[in-house]
Amino acid sequence: MKRSSGARIGAAIGVSALSLALITGCSSDDSKGSDGSKAPESSSSPTQAAKALSTAELEKLLLAQGDLDAKQYKVDDGDDTLPKSKTGVKSSKAECEPLVWATAALPPGETDAHVSNTVSQVPTSAGGEIPEDFADALNVNVTFVGLSSYEGDGAEKAMKAVSDGVSACSGGYDFTGEGETTKVVKVAPAKGSGQGDESVAFVQSVDMDGDGTALFTTEVVRKGNTVASFYSLNLAALDSDKASEIPAEVVTAQVGKIK
Repeated sequence: MKRSSGARIGAAIGVSALSLALITGCSSDDSKGSDGSKAPESSSSPTQAAKALSTAELEKLLLAQGDLDAKQYKVDDGDDTLPKSKTGVKSSKAECEPLVWATAALPPGETDAHVSNTVSQVPTSAGGEIPEDFADALNVNVTFVGLSSYEGDGAEKAMKAVSDGVSACSGGYDFTGEGETTKVVKVAPAKGSGQGDESVAFVQSVDMDGDGTALFTTEVVRKGNTVASFYSLNLAALDSDKASEIPAEVVTAQVGKIK
């Protein structure tokens, strides 16, 4: 994958870093696991009787422009470079596909009910003005947000598929989408927001066509029988050794809209 198309990693197929071997959260919370991850809410939630929301219902829960500060974020309907269905994405390891799907704003589990959009930071200079320098204008996060809904315990199974994938794919894997093959060198757990009933975050180290690697972060959050996925890309940071960061306010706003 060439550096020019590497900028499309998350946009094109979700090459984000779905290194989610770990369910995220603060280690000080008694409800969280010994690894600092946030564990599922115990037992009594009525997930077995849960009914999946329709695509139309999910659309109403997806972030809209009025849900975030318009001076800081712009919400768009979606991204044409993202695959429209799972059939457009293939992995060298089946167990890694939930990571790729979540990164591409597709459902990580078995459901047809899903929607997605993009949330972009509004680029500004230190003085608060729109920057004239092209490089400065690229120095913003673009976050791909996906929502999917499931029958019964399908959402919990989707989360398990992601966390299992983080562990199984830690040594890397390849995936093909949009006619391009991308090599993920490593998948590692990351500290996520710890929101919702259950959350998992991971970072993927992606080979930039032999010219080093770039680090991409993905987080998946379950609230009831709805799963939200977040993947952020910063074009100006592709050459750095830092993982992309998912804006906390985007996760908070989106999870807050899920009933």
